[in-house]
Amino acid sequence: MMTHPETVLQLLAPLLLAGGWVLHAHRLYRRLHRVRRDPLTGLLTRDGWSRAADRIIRRHPGAVVLLADLNGFKAVNDRHGHDAGDAVLAAAGERLTAWCGKNEVAGRLGGDEFVAVLAEDTRLPDRLADLAELLRQPVAHNGEQLRVGASIGAAPLAELETPTLEAALKAADGAMYRIKGRTRGGRRLLVPALAAVRRLPVSLAHRFRLAA
Repeated sequence: MMTHPETVLQLLAPLLLAGGWVLHAHRLYRRLHRVRRDPLTGLLTRDGWSRAADRIIRRHPGAVVLLADLNGFKAVNDRHGHDAGDAVLAAAGERLTAWCGKNEVAGRLGGDEFVAVLAEDTRLPDRLADLAELLRQPVAHNGEQLRVGASIGAAPLAELETPTLEAALKAADGAMYRIKGRTRGGRRLLVPALAAVRRLPVSLAHRFRLAA
């Protein structure tokens, strides 16, 4: 027996609608995932930041990727509690956002690890010194003045054999941990005054630890 085309469409309509909703929901989820922000700091999370950073890198060959880790953060958590730690992270996110300029974007990779991409490296020593000074400023919380420092690793794309975001993150991570290796107990050891750091060539200045 032949089935009328209109009957077939009526029978398939619910399935088509359901399939369309599933596709729409999937696209919406992917879109939200791409732009999702960290609720504590307001910064982009890894996926959203990576997409933004890739766009900046493609448009700006002189881009720089930074990786920053807060020194002394665990001590704040242990001594004052997780609420205090959250206050420090939120302040770091706010300060990093304020520090970023046009064609620059910051993100939080997780824990006390932050990341940023700059469009150019022409003032990198000054910019790093400014960021270090911002991050080391005390955070007021429940009558306490909470202090942390930061180890900052920087990777100019122009200095990399393979100028990709993945390679830059790896290089910045290596620079950051080499800086941490020069420190003991979160204190500054081999770093000159910030004014002196500003006079160093870019290739040297971004390798120093720029915070107390």
